Amino acid sequence: MFAALRVRNYRLFASGQAVSNIGTWMQRIAQDWLVLELSGYDPVALGVAASLQFLPTLFLTLWAGVLADRVDKRKLLVLIQAGMALSALALGLLDVSGIVQLWQVYLLCLVFGVFTAFDPPVRQSFVGEMVGREHLANAVALNSSTFNLARILGPAIAGVMIIWTGTGWVFLVNAVTTLAVIYGLIRMNPGELHRVAAPSSRRGQLMAGLRYVRGRPDIMAVLVLVFCVSTFAFTFFTTLAIAAANVFHREADGYGLLSTLLAVGSFAGALLAVRRSTRRKPGLALLVGAGFVFGVFEIVVGVMPTYLAFGLALIPCGLAMMTFMNTANSTIQLSTAPEMRGRVMALYMLVFIGGNPIGAPMTGWMAAEFGGRSPFIIGGAVAVLSTVVCGWILARRGGIQVRSRLPWVRRPAVARTPELARVD
Repeated sequence: MFAALRVRNYRLFASGQAVSNIGTWMQRIAQDWLVLELSGYDPVALGVAASLQFLPTLFLTLWAGVLADRVDKRKLLVLIQAGMALSALALGLLDVSGIVQLWQVYLLCLVFGVFTAFDPPVRQSFVGEMVGREHLANAVALNSSTFNLARILGPAIAGVMIIWTGTGWVFLVNAVTTLAVIYGLIRMNPGELHRVAAPSSRRGQLMAGLRYVRGRPDIMAVLVLVFCVSTFAFTFFTTLAIAAANVFHREADGYGLLSTLLAVGSFAGALLAVRRSTRRKPGLALLVGAGFVFGVFEIVVGVMPTYLAFGLALIPCGLAMMTFMNTANSTIQLSTAPEMRGRVMALYMLVFIGGNPIGAPMTGWMAAEFGGRSPFIIGGAVAVLSTVVCGWILARRGGIQVRSRLPWVRRPAVARTPELARVD
């Protein structure tokens, strides 16, 4: 289950990420709560903050992928992590000093979003460079495990810290934990990395990556499905805070507990992915099935009548969500040529995160107009519908056998294409 940890460079990276991810989740909880306090608990303000943080993804992520394929990913990650640490430090100092205002939080959300736009495609493509193709699926699953373990610890710690010390010290803690990633990156041995020859610096590299994806229907199918589900259903950054404050009338610790319960399910899903990575490669059938089950569970979460029932329903919802996310990530990486991985992962992160500027304010508006439960119900319905449609299309193309997973979809006898056969 832990084969990728035999690689020293990956051990350094994973240990630094384990520490830093806790601080990242602490900051996310504190930032949401600070925005709610400064705005008078306005759900629209929370949506605006999330939108500003993810807006740079729309404009910068694809270029980040081109950059990731051209330059030293390890050195680039050091610069990105340093920028994130400075952003957290600035917000923490403003908050602790008592002079923080809502517009300042908005501005720093935008600045942080610039670094966030560059980080995922570089970091995701760097995983394959550290461990090689043999351990790639295992490393992706382990990354998700450490990330979601941090989702359990981070929100719980943040909820307690906000009650005891206020939000400002949470931001300062995150600035310090980011140094763990930088330390691990600096200590790596560059000679042990599985590097490929960088593409030439001529113009048109971005278009070359887009043409590569356009010629791969298996990758296109994953990207379309990920966009639909992530934009309309992966909105927990805003919806959980709204549900805690406006539906169940809880304080910051109540919000932190809901985030922790979602993370418990996500962590369980990540561990299952680690185990699954030692037995078989991820497939499109699993991706479609996980997306459908996740949508159903999100609808169930939205109709739960009490705070306790709502929180417990988040556990299976998180498990299905993480199964979907891990399968999508591994499928994309294993299906992509190494020299194209940075650009393809940039496009993947664009569709995964880039919908947040649309989804975040939309969920805030829905919560204000129709109640705090509506984003869960509507988002879950969109996830169910999009997975059924994509599953039907893929079945007609012969890309997956969905009969056992989606019994109402009939698979016609169509020859499998070589591209789809690679990841089934």
